[in-house]
Amino acid sequence: MKRIIENAKVLVTGGAGFIGSNLVEALLPQGNQVIVLDNFATGKRENITPFMDHPNFTLIEGDIRNLEVCKQAAEGVDYILHQAALGSVPRSINDPITSNEVNVSGFLNMLVAARDCGVKRMVYAASSSTYGDHPGLPKVEDKIGKPLSPYAVTKYVNELYADVFAKTYGLELIGLRYFNVFGRRQDPDGAYAAVIPKFVKALINHESPVINGDGTHSRDFTYIENVVQMNQLAATTENAAGVNQVFNTAQGENTSLNELIDILKKNLSQFDPKINEVKVIYGPERAGDVKHSLADISKAKEFLGYEPSHDVALGMREATEWYYNNLKN
Repeated sequence: MKRIIENAKVLVTGGAGFIGSNLVEALLPQGNQVIVLDNFATGKRENITPFMDHPNFTLIEGDIRNLEVCKQAAEGVDYILHQAALGSVPRSINDPITSNEVNVSGFLNMLVAARDCGVKRMVYAASSSTYGDHPGLPKVEDKIGKPLSPYAVTKYVNELYADVFAKTYGLELIGLRYFNVFGRRQDPDGAYAAVIPKFVKALINHESPVINGDGTHSRDFTYIENVVQMNQLAATTENAAGVNQVFNTAQGENTSLNELIDILKKNLSQFDPKINEVKVIYGPERAGDVKHSLADISKAKEFLGYEPSHDVALGMREATEWYYNNLKN
């Protein structure tokens, strides 16, 4: 059986968000006390509504840009799973200052809170955007290029700060470079929605999804269950060589956007055959986007014992069923 976090006190920052709420859902049945810190800038109250009456669940409505709030949330905590951030490359291009305040200053506050409150270990959401313009595929943790967006800069700075805090203050910190995570509770609305729920909602409504570029861009789409597994493995590893490291958190296979549309149509047409007839619109490429993304996950396998439970096909089947039941009008 895979290692899990159990009978511990765990703080999930950004716990009302897509990834954070899935972590909370996994942690509560494992005998943990779970604290969520969220300011609901991007998180949704409905994501944590099922947990609000759980005796081991606590919500702190606050902002990671406030150090005192961070310390309050981290008091007496064993593990921090730090998911709070302003995601999205386009958002960071449109508003680099706020992205920096949340993703860098907020992250620094959480490090200080972890240090001052004696937290055992903090696992934090890093990003595949850190690979920047490095041309190599698959992406290997120790080979990165120059960042291509303000968002990528902020996530790289997180890794630099984590390294310094580990060496200077003796903190145990592990970064997980997420690759295009998808799954239940992922928001399809808003200007900065992730591509999969956005495509799914369009298809369900018989509207043409818009692909930026010619559809040959590819991504290592990673199902949420694999991300939940990696957070728990990182928090509980006793392999000293795996601590104060960063790990690719991915499936280890890439899928083009054209292939993605085909997979989504195939799965969704089981509920509504007319979805197969929906045409795709191709638009201009997006600033700051990399052409291809594919992770080498051998380091996570070696140091953490990671074995993805869901490949893209299985993840898409589970996800599209959830999307269809929750997003149809």
